[in-house]
Amino acid sequence: MAYNLLKGKRGIIFGALNDQSIAWKVALKAHEEGAKFTLTNTPVALRMGEMDELSKVTGAEIIPADATDVDQLEELVSKSMEILGGKIDFILHSIGMSPNVRKGLTYDKLNYDYYHKTLDISALSFHKVLLVCRKLDAITEWGSVVALSYVAAQRTLYGYNDMADAKSLLESIARSFGYIYGRDKKIRVNTISQSPTMTTAGSGVKGIDRLLDFSERMSPLGNASADDCANYCVVMFSDLTRKVTMQNLFHDGGFSSMGMSLRAMDQYDKSFNDCVGD
Repeated sequence: MAYNLLKGKRGIIFGALNDQSIAWKVALKAHEEGAKFTLTNTPVALRMGEMDELSKVTGAEIIPADATDVDQLEELVSKSMEILGGKIDFILHSIGMSPNVRKGLTYDKLNYDYYHKTLDISALSFHKVLLVCRKLDAITEWGSVVALSYVAAQRTLYGYNDMADAKSLLESIARSFGYIYGRDKKIRVNTISQSPTMTTAGSGVKGIDRLLDFSERMSPLGNASADDCANYCVVMFSDLTRKVTMQNLFHDGGFSSMGMSLRAMDQYDKSFNDCVGD
């Protein structure tokens, strides 16, 4: 059911790869709610993914860009304004990748060149996007910028590795830039801390199946799906949340407020009882 929450609004959506991507779901929902936008990812990701299909469904033009490259970002933002016919009302930053995680290197055995890439791709790219948009005066007053985060920014979760550091930095950037952008331009900058989600990137996290099961048992409302996240992003892009900025917004079915749940304890007891007598 559509509510026309984004009717007449223009945006840029970073990070859609395939129909498992949260950014893909956000694009579909934003289109349904009346928005026009461009889609962007790295040239390599575009070759690997299925973006042409999303472009056809939403009518959005695809602009290849490496979000770690300021020059490419300037071209992306300028071209987006040209295509869309004006300044941008919303941006989704859905970018994250850790070479250390992909290579199976644990936190106490990180490759520092990989570590720098993790931070650059997953967090510093967000600062660069905001910096370029500010330089080009590309975002409308009361515009909204959202980046996707995870609870590992605040709490240690086994296997999340250096991505936890990147998410902590991402959230700090949202607060620091959110103050400046809010003060000067009335532009909102927030992060959404999403449940673990079986995206292409998420599937690279060690033990993701067990993590999904654990968080599902711990969360009173269960894990938030990619579709649920898309709905939340659309609300954050809309005029209904004009006074929400510099926040890390947990969208995780209540997981972030839990210590122990009945379902998790029942599973623990079952596992413990199975071991008795061995």
